[in-house]
Amino acid sequence: MTTPDFSNTILVDASPSSVFNAINNVKGWWSQEVEGGTSNLNDVFHYHFRDVHTCTMKLIEVIENQKVVWEVLDNHFSFTKDKNEWKGNKIIFEISEKDGQTELVFTHKGLVPEYECYDICNNAWTEYIQNSLKSLITAGKGQPNSKEENLNFTTTILVDKTPMEAFNAINNVKGWWTENLEGDTEKLNDAFEVRFGDVHYSKQKLEEVITGEKVVWLITDSTLSFIEHKAEWTGTRIVFDLTEQHGKTQVRFTQEGLIPTIECFGACSTAWTGYIQESLKNLISTGKGEPTPKEG
Repeated sequence: MTTPDFSNTILVDASPSSVFNAINNVKGWWSQEVEGGTSNLNDVFHYHFRDVHTCTMKLIEVIENQKVVWEVLDNHFSFTKDKNEWKGNKIIFEISEKDGQTELVFTHKGLVPEYECYDICNNAWTEYIQNSLKSLITAGKGQPNSKEENLNFTTTILVDKTPMEAFNAINNVKGWWTENLEGDTEKLNDAFEVRFGDVHYSKQKLEEVITGEKVVWLITDSTLSFIEHKAEWTGTRIVFDLTEQHGKTQVRFTQEGLIPTIECFGACSTAWTGYIQESLKNLISTGKGEPTPKEG
């Protein structure tokens, strides 16, 4: 059976030429740590994020306002057994007009679920395409990695509800994360504890609450039993940013301090993706989430 490559699509109110130009402005949406040409056929550029990820891309196909293809000439991950997983893959951007808008189909050919980096790379590309590149196209400003920025785990959902409805659902932590919770979860300085058997314990304090706009938890204590440094979450922050977009609400989730260099990154980023993209989104949209059930 053929395994599908990772793909992601956006639809924007912009011309094909605007989309094409934004794609080629790689520093404007992916990372400021890019050196080399990124616009013309046979250009080669290098991407670098500390000791976590480096790669070299070559533009092997450029059709103005229609298509851009990068070939991964070289790649190195510090957090996978096969350090070269992307090598030989192709990054494809296909542009077409659709019902008066422009559709961009992004495909990472070769990025398949068998890859060790699949979940991390899937999440990262989704964030860059659905948010940073889309924002660069539609608003003229993306959210690329800065030269000094930690690559915190982040994921975003868009729901057909008001910011207040999303805000209230976020604060109903038992409704989307876990029913194994003690404490209060709604007001500034509230504190609550969660426990997932003997695998995960953490204590959170509500450090910032802006009604309908933002919620921040500070992790004041934590234990992850499946890693060597069991307190990796302690001192990190969980941030929910809410913004209204064309009558819908975008919820951007970030765990500040959850970066690829820490041991739990793969497992924790995968778990958060499920809770945010499925459970929280369902709670906001339908009134019913999928939290971890209460232990009997």
